[in-house]
This record gives sequence, structure tokens and C-alpha cells, in this order.
Amino acid sequence: MSVNGGAPPKRAFVVGVGVTKFEKPLTKEWDYPDMGREAGLAALTDAEIDYRQIQAVVASYCYGEPTSGQRAVYELGLTGVPVFNVNNNCSSGSSALMLARRLVQSGVEDCVLALGFEKMERGLSEKYTDRTSPVKRHMDHMVNIGAEPGLIQPRMNNMTSDVVKLYAYAAREYIKKYPGTTVDDFVDIAYKNHKQSVNNPWATIQREMSKADIKSKLMLCYPITFWMSAPTADGGAAAVVCSEEFMIRNNLQRQAVEIISQHMVTDTGASFKESFMDLSGYHMAKEAANRCYRDTGLSSSDVDVLEVHDCFSCNELFMYEALQLAPEGRGADLIRNGKWVTNKNGGQMCVLNNKWVVNPSGGLESKGHPIGATGLAQCTELVKQLRGLADKRQVDGAKIAMQHNFGIGGAAVVTMYRKYQPLSVHAKL
Repeated sequence: MSVNGGAPPKRAFVVGVGVTKFEKPLTKEWDYPDMGREAGLAALTDAEIDYRQIQAVVASYCYGEPTSGQRAVYELGLTGVPVFNVNNNCSSGSSALMLARRLVQSGVEDCVLALGFEKMERGLSEKYTDRTSPVKRHMDHMVNIGAEPGLIQPRMNNMTSDVVKLYAYAAREYIKKYPGTTVDDFVDIAYKNHKQSVNNPWATIQREMSKADIKSKLMLCYPITFWMSAPTADGGAAAVVCSEEFMIRNNLQRQAVEIISQHMVTDTGASFKESFMDLSGYHMAKEAANRCYRDTGLSSSDVDVLEVHDCFSCNELFMYEALQLAPEGRGADLIRNGKWVTNKNGGQMCVLNNKWVVNPSGGLESKGHPIGATGLAQCTELVKQLRGLADKRQVDGAKIAMQHNFGIGGAAVVTMYRKYQPLSVHAKL
């Protein structure tokens, strides 16, 4: 990728990250400005800079009024910097990170704060019912290609029901397309993520669960059960993104993690053909990952640790293939052959194919899913991994990280990270 007549784009680095504990909705007395303040201050403290050094802010949220980003940011200071509000459904946090990076790469700003937060309800909802839903085309197409209309659980509203149904039908499509895949493969992924969450103090659900419980706990829509899905949550996350010049000027090389590639792909014609998997983002993730690999000259074998959008455990399996960890139809082999290891800090994690650790944070299924904050929480986890500061979640020797975040409507964002290195010592890129 190049800009300015062939000159390479400016490098951009994450030098500070912060995250709140993710809480079940309606269980803690706090509001989105509290979440923004806590996450933002944590990121600034981590970056060892003052808010007055921030030159712009990109705020991400979905459940809130216009300019909620300004209200949250004002908890950090009143400096008059531009604040841009981003709403891209479940990929809002990664969209904010991407825009922060591009502002830095443009050369207009040297240091930008990406700040995500969400105060949610117990289920997904749409507030405006007097106009066309932005996902109506997706949900109508789901029915057109074979999904049964109507609610699937009396306790669900229409939006929650439709999202669960979409991924359930995608899972059924996968099982039919690749015989030998079973519900137990999805159970194993959920089991892995919940077990890894034990080491994440910021997770909403921080406990190991039995496979029997995961498989039997409230069937939402076959084959997805309650414990195979990501719960809504309240919380915030933030990242400070800066230029190489700013990093060096402020002596932040020790903690800097470079975003070495990042791509967003929105819906294409493939989304509206005959595949529930493609309607739920498979082809978008695959294309975004391909672009990242082309940019960097790296491949999946170079990646050590990943945070992927496991809104449902079946989607994590799909992403094994979209991100090229496994050939199509062979994703289940990774979880079946996964080996539990103990890292140098005494934490347990599942290593897939003797190479990858996926969702050491516990994933969305355990952390919870405060929509505007999720992508930035994934970034926070991976930055800590590459710094070697993830405590019992640490993937020993992690050097390259990959992130996948997806929002229906639609946008898939794939990001690759590497600990700061002077360009002269890069083996690739």
C-alpha cells in the first residue's frame, strides 16, 4: 500500500491502552461518561502522556445520542480538539481505531485517542422503528434463502432473535457442507474461551464451564446455546495511536506496538447470494485478511496470537478458515487437536496446531460485548500480549498478533500488529 505518489504511508503505533471491567447491563450504577473516563485515563496513563497532547479523538458507540463522544471525552479535558463519532455496529471499536490510525498516517495529527464505550440493555434492540432498518436487507435475505421467519425464543426481541438465527443457520450450513463437523466442535470452542477467561479480571463471565453445561444450557436456535453466545455488556476501552515522530520525541519506543496492516471490507454481492456464512461476514473477513497478508508479506504461520469476533462460537470456527489458520472445511481440526499448556506465568491456554492461541482474553463469549468498546478491548489485549505484559493470559514469545472484528450491516475489520522495531531490522514488510 502506498500514498503520495508511491511513498509508503506513515507508520502508526499504539502506545497506550486501557479497558474497564465489562459488566452485565443494569447491574452497576455508572453511565457512559464514567466508562469513557475510566478507559481513557487508563490509556493515557499507560502511554505516559497528558490528555493535552491528544490532537483528535475518535469515539465509538451505538447505544447513545449524537455527540456522546464529546460528553465522554470532556471527562478527560476541555481542550477543543476535534471529536469524531463512529457507529459501525459491532465493529465500531475497530472502526474508531482504523480512523485514528488514518488520521495519524495523514500527517495532520501526531497523536489520536480512539475511545469506545457502551451502556447497553439485556438484548440487542433498534430504537427507530418508523424507518427502514439498516439490516433489513440482510434479515429479509436470510428468510429468502431458507430461514424460518419469526421469533425463536419468547424471551428474545426481534433483533436478538434475528442475529442468533443468522449465525445458527450459518452453523447448520457449515455442518451440512462439511460432514463430520458436529455441535461438539462449537461446544469445544466455547469451553476453550470460558476456560481462558479465568485469567481475565476484566471479563464479565470469569469462570470455567463444563462442556455438558455449555451444550445443554438453553438452546437459543439449534445449534447455538446460551453459553455459546456473547452476552451484551456495559464497559469502555481506549487506545492512544501516534506517529513514529511523536513516539520517539516522547521516548515511547519501549511500549509501542505498530499497526502493520489494517483493512475494512463491507458487504459485496457475495453477501446476498445463497450462503448464510457469507451473509454473516465470512467472505468479508477472508478478503480483509488477504489484504493484510499482502500488505505485510506475512502469512498466518507468522501469527502467534489472535483475538477474533466470537459473537457465537461457530463464528470463531468460521474465522479459523477465513483468516487462513486452516483450509476450508478443516477448521474443526484445530480445536479437536488443541493442546492445553501452562505459560511461564502459570496460566493455562489452548494452543491450536502447536502454533496459535485464539482469544486468550476469553473472547466475546466470556468478556461480554459492549459493542462500541469491543474492538478496542481486542486491541488492548493484543498490545499487552506483544509487550509481554498479559500476566497469566500471556502467550509466551508472541511477536505478531491479528484481530478480527465484525458488525452486521456490514463491516469486517482485520488488523495486524507487531512490537515496535526500527525499519532497518524488519525481516519483512
